[in-house]
Amino acid sequence: MTTVESIARGQGLEPSRVVTEVDEATLPMWNAATPAGANVVVRCRDTADVQAAIRTARAAGLGLSVFSGGNDWAGRSVLDGGLVADISALDHIEVDVESRTARVGGGARSDLVSRETEEAGLTPVTGTVGLVHMLGLTLGGGYGPLNGRFGLACDNLVSAELVTADATVVRVDEQNDPDLLWALRGGGGNFGVVTSAVVRLHEVGPVYTGMIIFPWSQATSVLTGLNPLLSSCPDELSLQTVISSGPDGDPFVAVMPTWSGSLAEGPAAVAPVEALGDPIAVDMGTSAWHAAMTGVSASFPPGRHVRIRTRNVPDFSPRVVERLVTAGSSRNSPYSALSIHPFHGAATRIPLESAAFGERRRHQMVEIVGMWLSGDESGARDGEWADEVHRSLADDAMPGGYVNLLAADDRNQVRSAYGPNTDCLLAVKDRVDPTGVFTATPLPSDDRRAAHPSAPADTVRAR
Repeated sequence: MTTVESIARGQGLEPSRVVTEVDEATLPMWNAATPAGANVVVRCRDTADVQAAIRTARAAGLGLSVFSGGNDWAGRSVLDGGLVADISALDHIEVDVESRTARVGGGARSDLVSRETEEAGLTPVTGTVGLVHMLGLTLGGGYGPLNGRFGLACDNLVSAELVTADATVVRVDEQNDPDLLWALRGGGGNFGVVTSAVVRLHEVGPVYTGMIIFPWSQATSVLTGLNPLLSSCPDELSLQTVISSGPDGDPFVAVMPTWSGSLAEGPAAVAPVEALGDPIAVDMGTSAWHAAMTGVSASFPPGRHVRIRTRNVPDFSPRVVERLVTAGSSRNSPYSALSIHPFHGAATRIPLESAAFGERRRHQMVEIVGMWLSGDESGARDGEWADEVHRSLADDAMPGGYVNLLAADDRNQVRSAYGPNTDCLLAVKDRVDPTGVFTATPLPSDDRRAAHPSAPADTVRAR
C-alpha cells in the first residue's frame, strides 16, 4: 500500500475510491491535448468523500484539483502530479417546483439538468453545449441563449454547498456569507469544492431554434447585415453566429437563432435572419431546450486536440467583420471554428456590482476554437491560427474576456476580466482560501494587486 493510499484510508476513504495508477481512461478529458497526469484520484461519492480527499491532499503534501467532467479546454481540472477530487458521480438533480429551483450536484451535465427540470415545465439558464457540466459553467459566468431574458447562469445561482481548503462544509447564500456567494457568481471554482448548488428555474417551455446556413461567398454581407439585428434583439431572441465547415470541408457562415417567447411569434422573429442572404440550408423548428443542446454537442465530441482563445467585441464593425472573414478563410482544420455568443437584454441590465462577473455592456463574445485530430500536422497549425485570430481582434476588443475560456497566459485579459470587482473578489479569495489551495479559472495576478491593492481580507463588498 502506497503512502497516499494509507493516508486516504486513515481519512475514511474506501480503497476502491482511491486510484493511484492514473491513465487517460481514469479521467477522460474533452481536450485530448491535455492528458491526465495526476498522481492520485479520489472518486468522491458524497460530500464526506470530498472532505476526506482534501485532508488526504494536505497530509500527503499534494496539490489539489477538482474534476467534474473534464470539459475545460485548458485541462485545469487535472493538476499534474497532484491529487484530483473526482466529483463526477455527484450528479444528483432535485427539482423544487414550488420555489422554481433545482439543487444540482457538482457532476451534473447541463443537458441532463434541463431534461429533468423540463419534466416539471421549468428550464435552467445554461450554455449551448449539453455535455458541459452545469456548475462549472455557472461559476465562471455562463453565456447561453436565455441570457437575454434571465441573465447569465451565474446570475441564477441561489446558494451553494462548498467544502473549503480546511475541509469544512459551509452553506453559502444571501444570509450565510453573501460575499462568498457574490464571488461564486462569476469568480470560478477558486474558493472551494462546490459539491452542490441551487439554481433558479424559469417557465420557458419549448423554444423555436435551429440553424440558418449561408454560403461563404456571402460571409461579409451576412455579418454586416447581422449587426443591426444584434443591436436591436428583443430579450427573447438570441442570435449566435458560427463560422465553420460543412461535411464537404467548405466553409460557411451560419446563425443559430433561439426564440424563447411565444412559439407562434418565432418564425416572424427569425425571418429577418433568413433575409440576410440566400441560405443554403434552413433547419428551424420547435424543440425542448435539452434536445437542442444535445444536437449542438455532436459538433464538439471529446478526443480532439483543442486550443481556445476569446475576445469580446462591442459589435460587428467593418474591421471586425473583415477580421472574422479572414479568420474563417485561413483555417487549416475543418473542425476549427468561430462561435460567437451574444450578450444582451437582461444580462446587461443586471448591476455590475451584483456579481463578480466583470462585464455588463452589450457585446459579442468571440470563441476562437482551434480544433484538429491527433496526427493531423496541418490541422495542428490551428493552435497558432487561434492565437493569430486572437491578436487580430485585439484593437477592436473590449478589456478583459470570458474567464471560463481564458488561459493563465492571457495575462492582460485576466487583469481586466473583473474590472472594478477585482479588489473585492481577491479579498474574498484571501479570506476563504488564503494559501491558494484552489486554482481554477484564472484570477488577476499579483502585479494587478500591486497596482490596485486589494481591500483587507475582512472587508466586504458594497451592497
